[in-house]
Amino acid sequence: MSRQAPRHRLRPWGRAARGAAVMAVLVGAGMPAVAEPVAVAARFDGPTTRYPHGALGDDVEFTTLTVTMDSGAEVSVHWARDVVFEDTVPLLADVDGDGAPEIIVTESHAHQGARMAVYRVDGEAVRLDVATPFIGTRFRWLSRIGAADLDGDGVVELAYIDRPHLAKTLRVWRYDGAGVLSPVAELAGLTNHRIGDEVIEGGIRSCPGEVPQIVTADANWSFVQFTTLEDGALRTKHGDPYRGAESLADALICE
Repeated sequence: MSRQAPRHRLRPWGRAARGAAVMAVLVGAGMPAVAEPVAVAARFDGPTTRYPHGALGDDVEFTTLTVTMDSGAEVSVHWARDVVFEDTVPLLADVDGDGAPEIIVTESHAHQGARMAVYRVDGEAVRLDVATPFIGTRFRWLSRIGAADLDGDGVVELAYIDRPHLAKTLRVWRYDGAGVLSPVAELAGLTNHRIGDEVIEGGIRSCPGEVPQIVTADANWSFVQFTTLEDGALRTKHGDPYRGAESLADALICE
């Protein structure tokens, strides 16, 4: 698995806040499908400068999440005010275990900062399913890592770095299958993004016969870190010295 792509690219399947208006709009549809529509790709649209944070290198964020279905139809979720998508690319991952992917993003509120959100395909629309709380302060961001069954219990966890330039804290939440996210564990001293960089580094290393490992850097960008979830706690260990972005990209590769 390689590091995450720069902003604005498509990511193929392979991975309502108070005071904000969200709506789902059918952009283009073909003939009705017999089977339930499945998301196969997603992108951000609707560039805006209404939230000039600049964590990802410029003042442009996005108002719209557009999802492409396996039928070729596209549906969009649009934040008309208060909230923007402050992220590189949407991440597709099967969060609820039904075999079809959900869409994981970071979005930010004008006054409350960032949160991680999960959107799902619902018929011929896409809707907000569940989200973590907003951080609580404007211009405070989180960089999402990914989703996997980190502890082997059959339930998917989602991971992100809370304020990768300040708090540098890994947080893990569990999706319980009923549309609820519950906090599981946290660990300080880790990061995966530097201010102004358009790429989020690292991810989740899932190799056959091994427990999934969260791959980040340590807080000082000195070492590659491998973190696992065991018995409800996060445990981390040093890998090789960090020598640039390829260090984390290489660490994601299964040998």
